[in-house]
Formats: sequence, structure tokens, C-alpha cells
Amino acid sequence: MASAFTKKYAVAVLGAAGGIGQPLSLLLNGSPYVSQLNLYDVVPLVNGVAADLSHIETGPMVTGYAGDLKDKDLTKQRLHAALKGVEVAVIPAGLPRKPGMTRDDLFAINAGIVSELVTAIAEVCPKCMICIISNPVNSTVPIAAEILKAKGIYDPKRLFGVSTLDVVRSNKFVASLIGANPDEVNVPVIGGHSGVTILPLLSAATPSLSKSLSEEQIKALTERIQNAGTEVVEAKAGGGSATLSMAFAGARFATSVMKGMSGEHVVECSYVQSDIAPGCDFFASPITLGLNGIERVGSIGKLSEYEEMLLQEQVIPELKKAITKGQEFAKQLQSKL
Repeated sequence: MASAFTKKYAVAVLGAAGGIGQPLSLLLNGSPYVSQLNLYDVVPLVNGVAADLSHIETGPMVTGYAGDLKDKDLTKQRLHAALKGVEVAVIPAGLPRKPGMTRDDLFAINAGIVSELVTAIAEVCPKCMICIISNPVNSTVPIAAEILKAKGIYDPKRLFGVSTLDVVRSNKFVASLIGANPDEVNVPVIGGHSGVTILPLLSAATPSLSKSLSEEQIKALTERIQNAGTEVVEAKAGGGSATLSMAFAGARFATSVMKGMSGEHVVECSYVQSDIAPGCDFFASPITLGLNGIERVGSIGKLSEYEEMLLQEQVIPELKKAITKGQEFAKQLQSKL
């Protein structure tokens, strides 16, 4: 629990004027672990977001940094200023998903955005914790890793794909089904952060669901969790994607990272470098966070027959393709420099 002696950190939100960035910044502005909150975006609206948040009676100092789409040099200057001294960078920047779009449809645009932001992080604050929200996470995290490797400063313990929303959704959906408080439910979610690569381990849920849900209910719930992002996109009817719930999950994960940096041992599921799944350089699983980022990548334990089938037939094949796509993009990008 935070106290007057809680260690505080400089945090940057990159893409702070967007649908996820604004509520994420609001939540982080209320965090007892944040001393400085730097908000960056390529649109001038971010200065207004910073001004708005700076009027709230919370502790962090909030500063806005607006790039200019017509001036690359000024944009780079502002981005570097936003990253100076930063210890935790959270990246929700990018194009949101619209009806009919998959996360892969976002790849061409968001891959380039993440590349630019991670390059700047490597140049300005190479030891900061990097939390990537920008979709498709299954590919953008491998892109970030390749860029950091090329810069000679890659530390797999400090790079995270924020897959927390899959856990948040799983906990909420299970709690609603069994009539429990979501705070008392924990469903580990492994694999990736897109469609069939999302694998909620309902067999390992707390409390146990073995007597609560039938096989048919487990299957239906698994599919709902996998398609929950699309559920929101369609419900918003072209007005956006899962912004509020993603902001909640992003703030939760960033807070867990800061708790770990403060000496607490916190377990969260995250998409990170891993050797859990054969052929997958990155994989989401429970990790233990500590002073220097990832202290331990946890095992996934024994899966149910249904979960094992999904892992082998859907999760791993799709994840391999997404990882390779990201790695190849980054290598092609580096070859042009």
C-alpha cells in the first residue's frame, strides 16, 4: 500500500491525446507512485490535456509536449524533451481499431509509430521500463525488441506488452457468471493479445470453476474473452475501440511495474520475451515484477485438454506469424537507415 514514503517515478505517456491516452493519463495522474507525468502526442490537443490534468488536486507535475506533423525536427525535439529523465514509458499511441478491422490491419501504421517512439526511448532514456499498448501488441513488442537490440541497449526485463486487459476482462466475466466480486477472482491469461492467441486459463482460475461452469460454458466464455475487443468496437458503432477499459488495464500494469521498482513483488500477466512456447520468442504468462523489471517469468502449469488443444492448434501458430512479421519489419527498417 502506498504511503508518505512511497517511491515516486517520472512517467511518460506517448500518445496521450488519444482515446486510450487521455483516460490513462487521468488515472496515472492520481497514482501515488508518479511524481512527474509527461504527456506527448503529435497533435496540439495534448497541451490541453496536460493543462486540464494539472488542475486536479493530485501530486504529479504534469507537462504536455506536442509534436508537429509538418515539422519532423521539432517533433523529435519535443519527443526527446518528453522522455528526458523518464523511468517508465507507456505507449498507447497509434490508430484505433474500427468495425471490420483486425489488429493486423493496424500494423502498417502503428508499426511505424512504435518504431519511432522506441528509437527515441533508446536514445534518451535507455534504461526505462517500456510498456507497449499499441496494437498489434503481438508484433509491436518484437519490433521494439529488434530496435533496442540494434541500438545495443536491449534488456528483455524492461520491455512489456500490456496484455492486462485480457486478465481484467476474464476476471470480470467470470465474476459475473459465478456471482463473485471481481477483486476475488484471478484468471491467468497466456499466449498473445489478439483474437485466438488470447488463452484464458479458466482451469487455473481462483476460485476454482470446475464445479461452477460446464464445458460448454467454458468454451463460450473463452471465445467471449478472445473476441471482447471486437465486442466493444461493434458496440461503439464506428466511434472507437476499447479505450476506457484499456486505460484502466494500462494504468494497473504501469502501477504494478512501479510497485516492483519500489521493492514490492507483484505478479501480473504480460507479453514478454519468453521460452515457454516452442518457436515463440515472445509469450504472455504470469511474471513477477521487481526492482529491475521482470524478476521471473512464471510457468503456465498444467492445462486442461481443451486449453492444450487451443495452445497447440491456434495460439502458437498465430503467434509465430505475428512475431516474425514484427521482427522482419524492424529488420527491414534498420536496413534502410
